[in-house]
Amino acid sequence: MYALVDCNNFYVSCERVFQPHLNGKPVVVLSNNDGCIISRSSEAKALGIPMGAPEFQVRNLIRQHHVQVFSSNYALYGDLSHRVMKILEHYTPNVEVYSIDEAFLHFSGMSIPDLTVYGSEIQYRILKWLSIPIGIGFAPTKALSKVANKIAKKFPERTNGVYVIDTEEKRIKALKWTKIEDVWGIGFRLTKKMQARNIKTAYDFTLPHNEAFIRKEMGVVGMRLKYELEGKSVLEMEEPKAKKNIAVTRSFERDISDFNELKERVVTFASVCSEKLRKQNSCCNAVILYLRKDKFKANGERYSFYRIQTLPFSSNTSFSISQAAIAMLKDLYQDGVAYKKAGVIVTEIVPSSQRQFKLFEEENPKYQKLMEVMDAVQAKTGERKLRLASQDLKRTWKMKQNHLSKRYTTNFNELLEVKCK
Repeated sequence: MYALVDCNNFYVSCERVFQPHLNGKPVVVLSNNDGCIISRSSEAKALGIPMGAPEFQVRNLIRQHHVQVFSSNYALYGDLSHRVMKILEHYTPNVEVYSIDEAFLHFSGMSIPDLTVYGSEIQYRILKWLSIPIGIGFAPTKALSKVANKIAKKFPERTNGVYVIDTEEKRIKALKWTKIEDVWGIGFRLTKKMQARNIKTAYDFTLPHNEAFIRKEMGVVGMRLKYELEGKSVLEMEEPKAKKNIAVTRSFERDISDFNELKERVVTFASVCSEKLRKQNSCCNAVILYLRKDKFKANGERYSFYRIQTLPFSSNTSFSISQAAIAMLKDLYQDGVAYKKAGVIVTEIVPSSQRQFKLFEEENPKYQKLMEVMDAVQAKTGERKLRLASQDLKRTWKMKQNHLSKRYTTNFNELLEVKCK
């Protein structure tokens, strides 16, 4: 059996852990630069606040109902996510982290007499230790566990947040209830095509007369999904893999036209990319720089710009990667033009143990020693205390965050204070 564990309204739940007075009140969390709503409490959903809506469009509704608003606090969310996953590993060694708030569990070789009781134990442990509510769906396949999880969260009064699909009757009933747009892997465009073929539910998707259409539109991926929904497990648990590309892109809190200011952002993004490379013991052979102007002010002109540069040697140091990014920035930058977003992408990644050395040109060996020192300091302090001279020494991410909460678990100066009387 498989299980999908999904944290309920995760970002909102993280904020409530350290601010329990928010329980039962409408709460929303905003995306980068306080742009769009990316997490809502049940109370906020009941008010009609839509997911993904720009904050300014629902500002009157937020004020009218005194909705609590928070900027994204990824340091806090990431730490609590890690703690949830560690608790799940107590119940099975087979845990696949699917996203920051979701994980697949596989119970191969385990004898569990009552999955509902077992799921309730997991739910209770996470709620007791972290105050994070979760929903759990059990099923014979990963795709069906997704469906079971939706049922568990949709009908909490009947399921108590845990639902098991363990019979053919339950499987068919669940598939008939699930809309085609809610099926794992079916996006907006595919939904339109499916509905045009009168495939409106997950059950319709599994009917034999639709197989040729699914094979044509989705190929092997579609057939695997069909088998999964039929109860035939074909999607195995995935092991964590080194990334083939690493990207760090951010929108700015305001438009930037000054070259030196833009250069500081690009160097910072390049440095973070190099950190991620070193964490997975990899090197890259090429660097891509991405710049974007405000598309709403482009007046039909081109607003996105790319450059790629192949490195003369494999590297994972901030020095080499940022130098390549700066060289491309000089080529792309246009004086007087305001840029809204930038990004650095490292690609052609290879394991550090397999990097090819060059006969006549090689990276300065001192760079690696400096990176080791910088990584050691960051691991000890949890902060980027040592940076390149062209970086801002005070802020890594320069975003609009007017409603940011404290980093209660990752910053010593922002630990929760308890006053005893």
